[in-house]
Amino acid sequence: MKQAKAEAWPLQPGSVWQENRQSAVPQPGTRIDAWGLAIDAPLTLDDADAHDWAGEADVVVVGLGGAGVSAALEGLERGLSVIALDHYDGGGSSAANGGVYYAGGGTSIQREAGVHDDPAMMEAYLRTEVGDVVPDHALRDFCEGSAETFEWLRRHGAPFSATLHAKKTSYPPLDRFLYHPDSSLAEPFRSHTPPAARGHRTVRRNGKKPWGLGAGIWEPLRDAALKRGLQLHTQAEARQLGVDATGRVIGVRVEMFADPAVQKRYSRLIAKAGAWMAMLSPTFPGARFTFARGYHYLAKARELERQNRKSAWFRARRGVVLSAGGFICNPEMVRHFAAPYAAGLPNGTLGDNGSGIMLGVTVGGATGLMERVSAWRFLSPPASWGRGMLVDGTGARYVNETWYGARIGDAMVERHGGRGWIVLDAKLFRQSLRDAFAPDTLGFQRDITLVNAMFASVKAATPEALARKMGFDPAVFATTLETYNRAARREAPDPLFKDGADLAVLDQGPFYAIDASVDARMFPIACMTVGGLLVDEATGAVKSLDGGRVAGLYAAGRNAVGICSNLYVSGLSYADCVWSGRRAARAIAGAGPEPTDP
Repeated sequence: MKQAKAEAWPLQPGSVWQENRQSAVPQPGTRIDAWGLAIDAPLTLDDADAHDWAGEADVVVVGLGGAGVSAALEGLERGLSVIALDHYDGGGSSAANGGVYYAGGGTSIQREAGVHDDPAMMEAYLRTEVGDVVPDHALRDFCEGSAETFEWLRRHGAPFSATLHAKKTSYPPLDRFLYHPDSSLAEPFRSHTPPAARGHRTVRRNGKKPWGLGAGIWEPLRDAALKRGLQLHTQAEARQLGVDATGRVIGVRVEMFADPAVQKRYSRLIAKAGAWMAMLSPTFPGARFTFARGYHYLAKARELERQNRKSAWFRARRGVVLSAGGFICNPEMVRHFAAPYAAGLPNGTLGDNGSGIMLGVTVGGATGLMERVSAWRFLSPPASWGRGMLVDGTGARYVNETWYGARIGDAMVERHGGRGWIVLDAKLFRQSLRDAFAPDTLGFQRDITLVNAMFASVKAATPEALARKMGFDPAVFATTLETYNRAARREAPDPLFKDGADLAVLDQGPFYAIDASVDARMFPIACMTVGGLLVDEATGAVKSLDGGRVAGLYAAGRNAVGICSNLYVSGLSYADCVWSGRRAARAIAGAGPEPTDP
């Protein structure tokens, strides 16, 4: 398991930031010019009252995604005034994701669906995923508060449904909204703790169509925050933190548009850029065209930024919360910190550029697990692929193919060189074509199945011939296949805990191998970064490199190391965003009033 430890980059003793931290005005050379970022060294304000502030509040939130909106709403409920700043229109990856929220311990939706769960069961399962990246007390607090947090979402209008999908799947059918978004139905996990469906997928707010993305959760929270007095500034890019003479963070500088008409034009360009760039994996045929179109609109938006923005400072009387997402959409940064994942499909939005993390670094914030990326290699649906074998470049099998995609992706990239091929015999290959049109198979699952079966599979008459074509070690592959078939015939237990109908004897030629590697051209692997600023797990306060805390600064969501920073399961990042955002607001409020009912 990964341990989150402080990493001392790039603020080494004697660096330009260290040398100029006490300067009233940042000196030349104190801006981050790596990884496509433009973050300035902090500005020290000896007399904050004399500074020209465009606005001030108890709390300033940088990035209004899932974590930011949760921090803002919780703070407002506790009597704090809140300003939120977002580089784009708000929502970020939380609003754009698949609308799954990981909750358990006995939520109202679980009870309505007849699913038994309690906090201890939830904690027992999640410990197998979370490892030791957060202390026991943090995971326990997350699990014990999960049901309450989920009801908080519902009270503010986030819509959910108790229609249960009880089978293994990467994403539930469109008319099912409670499912197993993890490996809890697979061995050895189901023997460790009884499985419970904890994937709560949102429905459309009007209830007329069986579909819902993350905006179905985020928008009600945003609306509730605005109703309570949130001051929201969109198209406002945070570029610098302000500190007082003691080093306490007291403000944020943004670059924002002065002309509302230009701001609207910029928003439309960013929406077009994001739509084009989200269409295909960078490795997928045709991606060069879609990315070129995306960069065309992005370049126009950047030109508007250069010509039409002005600086504005916002003061935080009690604290700044950094909640601006990860850095998966910053290719330079991914190549620097997590190069093995650079060929993956960025699962994020343009705001996931690492700027929030680096703002924290400029004031001495410590980071951890910057190399950690969650890569989702789902093998089922189609169910027949999950019944085959996944082997590495030598022909050795290394995972239970029915596990959750992030666990498979982690094993593939971290311990098997990013290589993975799905091995099927003729029976399973033909079945996969039928599975593609099964009632529960979604459109994107069908298309991936058909494209790879027809255009990306390697075919050979015998296992020996397949090994030669793929470059496997013949002896290794032969042993792998023999071991697998013995388990499928019930002659021996599967060393990777697969059993029952999930196994299939592979003995009917021809044999096939489908590329599922991290850089597979026809089978993109979605990736998101899960490292970031280290925080105190009781408060969300950013830890400093010297072992203390950065006064006045908090981090939440993917700006911080959190619950999902070891192994991800669907909805766990969203749940961590909401939980950590509320945690930061509670800490800033201190002994303030208890939250009022909405």
